[in-house]
Amino acid sequence: MPRNARKFKIEVGAFYHVVKRGVNRENIFRSKQDYSRFIFGLELFNSVQPINLWALLSRSGDSPSTESAIGVGKRVRRARENKGKPIAEIHAFCLMPNHIHLILREIREGGTSDFMRKLGGFSSYFNKRHNRTGPLFEGRFKAVPIQSDEQLANIFRYVHTNPVELWEPKWKEFQVENPREAIKKLESYRPSSYLDYIGKENSPPFITKDFFLEFFGGEKNCKLAVEDWIKFKAHGSAMETNMLE
Repeated sequence: MPRNARKFKIEVGAFYHVVKRGVNRENIFRSKQDYSRFIFGLELFNSVQPINLWALLSRSGDSPSTESAIGVGKRVRRARENKGKPIAEIHAFCLMPNHIHLILREIREGGTSDFMRKLGGFSSYFNKRHNRTGPLFEGRFKAVPIQSDEQLANIFRYVHTNPVELWEPKWKEFQVENPREAIKKLESYRPSSYLDYIGKENSPPFITKDFFLEFFGGEKNCKLAVEDWIKFKAHGSAMETNMLE
């Protein structure tokens, strides 16, 4: 499992695979709106400036009207225009029903920790929306420093193929019944940065894509890297996972 972020210092310039899970492995996303709300947080919380996302996305009145929806859109556009400097580089993300994966690069002292603390505010939104009380997340985030090119490539594939287990229950056991269908479904899984890397319009442009696009050699090779990983596992091959978790 990833080492706890409190046990080592996160260094400026380094890449990290960051994982945050729901308490007792409970779901932290129950609807499309939950996913969208968290993705807004990924975009807008990554700033030196504070932001009240709850107020920003709230609509006036009891029911969503066209006027209130337009008002929210205007506020979001202003927030994007006035957004301050980022506190971390987001190179990849994947939201699963009960956990999240991020590939982050520390660009300022304490930036990753500040960013994850801000994202933790999702708990208040979730509890209010779903009439729930108590902690949502399992302790602090966990992070693994990425220390080699091989590890970078493996984690990029690992993060972006995480959703395959939703359709292939034995994915983690290196068993994939229909790799072609798994690849097809992955290309329609929106709460992930995979679509951003293969040239399909997806989330707002807050992902730092240049590094991995250059690393793999463009969108086509990013796509091949992920597809080859799925086909590799479909053949029942085993691999070491200590570099990933």
